[in-house]
Amino acid sequence: MIEARLQNLTLARAEHDRVTANRRDNAWLGEQLANPDTRVLLISEGRVPVTEDRSGLRFVAPDCAGPGEPFLLGEADGQVFFTTMVDELPEGMTSAGLREIGASLGRRDAGLMVHAAALANWHHTHPRCPQCGAPTEPVYSGESRRCTVDDTLHFPRTDPAVIMLVIDDDDRCLLGHQASWPRGRFSTLAGFVEPGESPEQAVVREVGEEVGIAIDDVTYAGSQPWPFPASLMIGFFAHATTTDISVDGTEIAAARWFSRDELRRAVADDELIFLPGQISISRALIEHWYGAELPGSW
Repeated sequence: MIEARLQNLTLARAEHDRVTANRRDNAWLGEQLANPDTRVLLISEGRVPVTEDRSGLRFVAPDCAGPGEPFLLGEADGQVFFTTMVDELPEGMTSAGLREIGASLGRRDAGLMVHAAALANWHHTHPRCPQCGAPTEPVYSGESRRCTVDDTLHFPRTDPAVIMLVIDDDDRCLLGHQASWPRGRFSTLAGFVEPGESPEQAVVREVGEEVGIAIDDVTYAGSQPWPFPASLMIGFFAHATTTDISVDGTEIAAARWFSRDELRRAVADDELIFLPGQISISRALIEHWYGAELPGSW
């Protein structure tokens, strides 16, 4: 089995200090929002302003951020950063989503954008109290939301999901094709952790359900946030004790084993196989097993 940990996963490269202790300090927050050196990242439906070459984020000063609620991201490089949700980004600004530019951003900007996207997704989708249905309002600089009727606090949720590269005794990897994907798109298997289940148990269950393969060893590889909208992707390598594939036909339409030579030839031919993009932990798992970067992505 492969035991080495994945390094420098694209969406797990955050450098900013989240300064958690300051989120409830209204005096400190007020000082930062009055400071012209503070920077605010505008976000609208998952898109943010970026530089013309799409290699970095574009920020604005607090007095240019508009009326939206500022959510604290943290501190980096001697500056404090917030994000604000807006209906539309300013005209003339180049914008992009995380899937488009995540791999090209530096460590600081990648971490800030992942944080901003995750916060924005949660605040957008949780406007009401899950206990009584009343409206909620953001408090503590976006750390949580408070019910306007029963005063309960609600915090951002994260959904753990496992993503695994299955390897057999012949050192082949198993990739699957989801029924909803375009022809030729293949990736590692994945699935959400169910209530009362450990991630390792989820790996065994998901592989068995989706492709009928038995697993006897599960090795943690690494994790990264996946704010689409609120997942934490937990990566594993898994050893297969059987090799006969039986896809469920509902979620997974096809699956096959690949040797390194077979995978290299398949991705070299654009008509055969498309691998996941560079920001995905799936791509990192595959390339770690392969031993080098592979061309092509979707």
